[in-house]
Amino acid sequence: MLDTIFNGVFDTTLQVNVSIDKFMICIISSVICGIVTAFAYTRKGRYTSGFVATLASLPPVVCVVIMAVNGNIGAGVAVAGAFSLVRFRSVPGTAKEICAIFVAMGTGLVSGMGYIAYAILFSVLMGILTVIYSNMDFGAEKSKKREKTMSITIPEDLDYTSIFDDIFATYTKKYELVNVKTTNMGSLFKLTYNIILNNEDCEKKLIDAVRVRNGNLEIVSSYRDMGTYEL
Repeated sequence: MLDTIFNGVFDTTLQVNVSIDKFMICIISSVICGIVTAFAYTRKGRYTSGFVATLASLPPVVCVVIMAVNGNIGAGVAVAGAFSLVRFRSVPGTAKEICAIFVAMGTGLVSGMGYIAYAILFSVLMGILTVIYSNMDFGAEKSKKREKTMSITIPEDLDYTSIFDDIFATYTKKYELVNVKTTNMGSLFKLTYNIILNNEDCEKKLIDAVRVRNGNLEIVSSYRDMGTYEL
């Protein structure tokens, strides 16, 4: 039993027609692989219900394509790959989404070739790795929470070029003035800085110091937008 569990269900035949029982076995196994892949993708991350449903549906689609071309991997991958990458023609995908697409394609391809146990084993292992990496925040930048965008409103009579340099030098590791905008009929300036705090606890002290300097006008501090769709 253990010697044959990883054999393909099509290993003993080259016929074009696939029996209904073998067809159903491959489809059901690919559906299970898709559910496992989709479940792992949803751990600790942003996602849309449509994309998760696509991940769950992609393995059986690829499986059917592989069986339709009678195991011709070259033709099957070309067709399935073209279908799976249609989404990224209009909306850029993150690296995580692209990886999930290829994992789903891989499990569907292996299922379509008839290697049911390999397909399930692969999807389970990749799912476990995905969950582990997500829980560990693997590859996350530790300084990201200290990267802020700060908008400061000042009166027009203040020289904005260096008015806050001494404050930022005290509370930040790095700061840069990236935008200057007039507002309120030109009576106010709105300055936008990209800053990296010395530590997460000094943000309030920084804001209090700036409030004294700008006359208690509006100050907005937010996480820096690093680009949702950057790879």
